Amino acid sequence: MADLADDRHRSLAAGAVTDREPPDSLTDPLGEPVSVVIVNHNAGTLLADCLAAALGQARQVILVDNASEPGPFEAAVAPFTGDSRLTIVRSAENAGFAAGCNRGAALAEEPMLLFLNPDCILGAGSLGRLRQAVATTAQVGMAGGLLTDLDGNEQGGARRSVPTPWRSFVRGFGLGRLAWLAPGLFSDFYLHRQPLPAEPVDVEAVSGALTLVAREAFADAGPWDEGFFLHCEDLDLCMRFRKAGWRVLFVPDATAVHHRGMCSRARPLAVEWHKHRGMIRFYRKHFREAYPYGLFGLVIAGVWLRFSAVAAVQRLRGLTRRPEHAAQPAARTLSQGAARMAASPTLPS
Repeated sequence: MADLADDRHRSLAAGAVTDREPPDSLTDPLGEPVSVVIVNHNAGTLLADCLAAALGQARQVILVDNASEPGPFEAAVAPFTGDSRLTIVRSAENAGFAAGCNRGAALAEEPMLLFLNPDCILGAGSLGRLRQAVATTAQVGMAGGLLTDLDGNEQGGARRSVPTPWRSFVRGFGLGRLAWLAPGLFSDFYLHRQPLPAEPVDVEAVSGALTLVAREAFADAGPWDEGFFLHCEDLDLCMRFRKAGWRVLFVPDATAVHHRGMCSRARPLAVEWHKHRGMIRFYRKHFREAYPYGLFGLVIAGVWLRFSAVAAVQRLRGLTRRPEHAAQPAARTLSQGAARMAASPTLPS
């Protein structure tokens, strides 16, 4: 990331904002001056749709493949290999999402970077709206858009508060229903059940599936933390941006259809392992000093307890799907009991 680190940093003390453009300079017939970084691992045919939408809006697309199965991958990229705007980086091993993002960012040539999941399909004009929000708004270093499912329903995670240990406890034990008593104390960290804003708004965190950053802000806050393999690295990046003085925006009219989980269905237990491990790293990195030692130990124990419940659910569901185990009510009862515990979404997805 040396090339990014050498970029000009802004003066935080003076609150200066550099390289901001007037609104009438934002439209470019050659595509948005944005480098799109896509980190892929076995996204299959969705990767082709993702590439088509990204190349239809950006000047540069960098595809970092983390050891996908070669057959489906080559079939997905074949229609685009003649496009000079596309750079393909093939990795022999899956080094994780954060490492892939950093590898792609090192090749970026444009003043802004969009980190995009391979199972996300950009809506028409979405890249321009994200870029405009960052380019014309003072001190904004990051922007995320509206993620929806195929039916157009907003997904959780695209706009959220930081899931502190307390907020995760509130969500996991259903205490959010007490928010009417003390909104600041019992609020949920997911914001998608709130009315959709009419214009870009400041939030604490957006989703790494669709994250646009200004190059100078990325250099200032630092690259993705490669200690995270999968999940929670986006929360860490948002925290570091805000700690460095950069604003984070949610842009409601910058849409993308997110086929959530398509890249992780083959190994769901491994994904859950990395998700829970990532949350522990996130807690230790940002909240270790805010909680007494004993209480923080209970937080860590609670994360691993939840992982154990999730693992039990996945194992027992696999057993009950087999015909020879279909008549075992005890297994089903245990699975249902563990499912109730695992369903408490104390971790961000």
